[in-house]
Amino acid sequence: MPSSSQVYRSTRSSSSEAKSFEEVVIQGLATDGGLFIPPTIPQVSEETLFNKWSKLSFQELAFEIMRLYVDPKEIPDADLKTLINNSYSTFRATDVTPLAKNVTGTKENLHVLELFHGPTYAFKDVALQFVGNLFEYFLQRNNKNLQEDQKKKITVVGATSGDTGSAAIYGLRGKKDVSVFILYPTGRISPIQEEQMTTVPDKNVQTLSVKGTFDNCQDIVKAIFGDKEFNSKHNVGAVNSINWARILAQITYYFYSYFKATDGKKEKVKFVVPSGNFGDILAGYFAKKMGLPVEKLVIATNANDILDRFLKSGTYERSDEVAATYSPAMDILISSNFERLLWFLAREYIANGDDLKTGETIDDWFKQLKNEGKFQVDQTVINGALKDFASERVSNEQTLETIKKVYEISQNPKHYIIDPHTAVGICATERLISADNDNTINYITLSTAHPAKFADAVNKALSSFPAYSFEKDVLPAELKKLSTLEKRLKFVEKPDVTLVKAAIEEELLKMNL
Repeated sequence: MPSSSQVYRSTRSSSSEAKSFEEVVIQGLATDGGLFIPPTIPQVSEETLFNKWSKLSFQELAFEIMRLYVDPKEIPDADLKTLINNSYSTFRATDVTPLAKNVTGTKENLHVLELFHGPTYAFKDVALQFVGNLFEYFLQRNNKNLQEDQKKKITVVGATSGDTGSAAIYGLRGKKDVSVFILYPTGRISPIQEEQMTTVPDKNVQTLSVKGTFDNCQDIVKAIFGDKEFNSKHNVGAVNSINWARILAQITYYFYSYFKATDGKKEKVKFVVPSGNFGDILAGYFAKKMGLPVEKLVIATNANDILDRFLKSGTYERSDEVAATYSPAMDILISSNFERLLWFLAREYIANGDDLKTGETIDDWFKQLKNEGKFQVDQTVINGALKDFASERVSNEQTLETIKKVYEISQNPKHYIIDPHTAVGICATERLISADNDNTINYITLSTAHPAKFADAVNKALSSFPAYSFEKDVLPAELKKLSTLEKRLKFVEKPDVTLVKAAIEEELLKMNL
């Protein structure tokens, strides 16, 4: 029998139905509109953490963590190790997610966790290289010895505000029996992000440029998952952060960076995470609840501050429109993964541990959000959230000022250049350092993307420095050549689910996979 952390349920379900790891990876989104979660978070002792796990490589640590959430009968040890090793063999850094200590040169306890050393120079590679290999593993196993017309095939549909799309495409390109469609808002992602997605020549990949916002794209994807007829016809799968396997893969770097920052000892650590869809920091929540002794998880937001407002007011309210900022991956109205945290909070503070009542509560809240644009939670829920989380809001001006400041003061051995999302995190971190006034705390800021992906903001911040050159100091050769490659994309004139479904079916016929 699998343990209770190796079976999954929907956040909105009022039934006791449990699903396997394979089922939730392939399905992505629950049929009731909820997200899959393990109802039990496995516990790791301090002895295991500091006497064993602290000495492991990134890949070894990933295995130990994933094993707790995946039944060995679903993926045997040897296969899981192969999946992990193959997934991270594509990274440019030998330790996958290196920790840059004391990058500013002035604060010895401010560290930057560099998550951009994968194929697309963004943190999402950490999860999506693994997810791509998981899809292929499950499909090849299920399709073994079947005739071509009997084989199961998956149509992956996702929405991106920038980095998810390219990371998903690079994770799934060329994978057998998988076709992938990525929606993105026209004109609302950076040129390099668009080039990364649209220049991939593999015939199982298609990008859809939708005239609208990221939230429009996300809503279309959710509507497609809720369309039972379309779903059963095309076997739709998800790689957005709604897919549980992405959260699972990201848990590893919280443990790994904690051990790097503290030299494997138990010390005070706060993580500061630039947050949009909440998936990245949610992985930190799982790490904390598993037993990693984290002082606080700090949500760093830009002007699109639904999470900051929620923690301060208890009201989860959709804004009228998305504010365009220099950190566009965080330009969202609704944080999809926040629902997973709300499930655990509702179970503890409202439903008294009753999973079925918890599902009813979450379902009711999100019906209110859909119908009224907001819902309010009890103060006990907010107080519970504040035990683990804090939040900071950073403006456009502060973002640019932080890029400039870090460049200016980090000259040994060379200038340290950050992207605007990382700048949001560092700005928030510096506020915390001033407020806490405690030099025994280690602050780890997650750096979610390479600065080359956000040339406009970086150049705007640094062009006044005579020695600065984007071409020389920032742009990797691999990204430089993208502008010379042929683009493949399809425009969708308005954010309409019928138009998008028609575009997908038209392209599937051309793919003939």
